[in-house]
Amino acid sequence: MSKTISYFIVGLAISVCFFCSCNNKKSKDGRTDTYSSGAISFVSDESFSPIIEEERFVFQKDYPGAQVTPIYTNESEAINKLLKGETFLAFTARDFKPSELKSLQGQSFRPVAIKLAYDALAFIVHKNNSDTLISVRDIENIMTGKATTWGDIFKGSKRGNITVVFDNAKSSTVHFVEDSILGGKPISNPNVAAVDKTEEVIKYVEENPGSIGIIGNNWLNDKRDTTNLTFNKDIRVMGVSRIHPATASSSRKPYQYYIYNGQYPLTRTIYALLNDPRQGLPWGFAHFIESPKGQRIILKTGLLPVLGDINVRDVNVTE
Repeated sequence: MSKTISYFIVGLAISVCFFCSCNNKKSKDGRTDTYSSGAISFVSDESFSPIIEEERFVFQKDYPGAQVTPIYTNESEAINKLLKGETFLAFTARDFKPSELKSLQGQSFRPVAIKLAYDALAFIVHKNNSDTLISVRDIENIMTGKATTWGDIFKGSKRGNITVVFDNAKSSTVHFVEDSILGGKPISNPNVAAVDKTEEVIKYVEENPGSIGIIGNNWLNDKRDTTNLTFNKDIRVMGVSRIHPATASSSRKPYQYYIYNGQYPLTRTIYALLNDPRQGLPWGFAHFIESPKGQRIILKTGLLPVLGDINVRDVNVTE
């Protein structure tokens, strides 16, 4: 007997965006890059590397005269490099702070922040863990050390201590939890740790049944699933609820549809931060991601594009 599964798919109709090229005159600083040619490096929070790599591949294929080389690091380091003039483009999960804008503008720069996409923080657990519902209050209690065992949030659970793992101690993921969940306070649970990269978080959760990993949801999508409705098969993704205690009906997973309608509570914005007085290749790459083609790539990878008219429809899949 076949069964019918109803899924939500987010469709996208994007308005036309202007993409131009500039001349290739050599500037006083020795740069020869233009809007669509030359070679530059940029920095990005490592949690965005899957989507950045997709965009970079297509951009360089469309503009063979351009080479954009990523430096993947944590968000704090990415912004510091931009402020020091060591790069002209950084991908982060926050806008410039007023003090940063003032500092750059005081040096006669004209920094610009471009919103590119919305993604979500995903909470992942071991594939054999059946405790997969969690509320925002539960998360706060774990981060502050009020809840240290699985039994503290799931009565009767015998899974033992909860170990929380982040991608990097200075990543955008950590900043989001501290700013948006803890109200600006630091994480104080001693059982919260950080590795160096997102793939290490996933590996840790796969090997440790009592752990919770916190990563960007663009790492989760199964490349074989064009609907972006399945996740990595080696871990389980928790449903997160604004309501406490979490229930199946109040909890949502970080699907595109729930990012779109605001039902998933842990969403954030991906920015391109520019400080390029020449408006050369860093501008070209950032605006490519903002263009219709770049926004379609974002949609395909499971995130939510910033630009465009979103159409939502039901799709029935028979298995």
